[in-house]
Amino acid sequence: MQKIAVCVSGGGTNLQAIIDKIADGTIKNTEIAVVISNKKDAFALERARSAGLPAVCASPKDYPDREGFADAMIGIFKEYDASLIVFAGYLVVVPGKIIKEYKNRIINIHPSLIPAHCGMGYYGLKVHESVLAAGNKVTGATVHFVDEEADHGPIILQKAVEVCEGDTPEILQRRVMEQAEWKILPEAINLICEGRVYIENGIAHIK
Repeated sequence: MQKIAVCVSGGGTNLQAIIDKIADGTIKNTEIAVVISNKKDAFALERARSAGLPAVCASPKDYPDREGFADAMIGIFKEYDASLIVFAGYLVVVPGKIIKEYKNRIINIHPSLIPAHCGMGYYGLKVHESVLAAGNKVTGATVHFVDEEADHGPIILQKAVEVCEGDTPEILQRRVMEQAEWKILPEAINLICEGRVYIENGIAHIK
């Protein structure tokens, strides 16, 4: 049984998708060991508790420096024996120490087709505002391994979503979540936990 830690900052809709897909057997041989948020009032923590999952708040603000925060997060991961770390709407600049400790064992979901509309400052509605401002006809979501650069690292899965006439950032955000994020994040977790994802020459492959 693979144990995952899910890190969240907000409502936890992607967390709910993971919970649901474990429950219905789409994600196999996997359990959520702990849900961690940097915000004590994040609704995602309530979702976790409602599902009977351990819910922990660990904010960078609670520690004197990034080193202390990194050590605390690594301590939580180890305490719950997490082998895969999932960033599911986690709006924290992650210390390099964590990325090094869990190299190729941290994944992130981003609401665009990387490398478009990504990087520092691109999160939440800002991504969809950027897509609409650019006049893109297609957007989507990306699951990728996390490295030291924001919204970077080997891409595991991507799914395209149509941009429709009259879309607002809120409407587009919802469509991207429903048609892409909630599908490819559980799929990527399942592939990794089944041992079917490997990295060669900086590119993620699925076998």
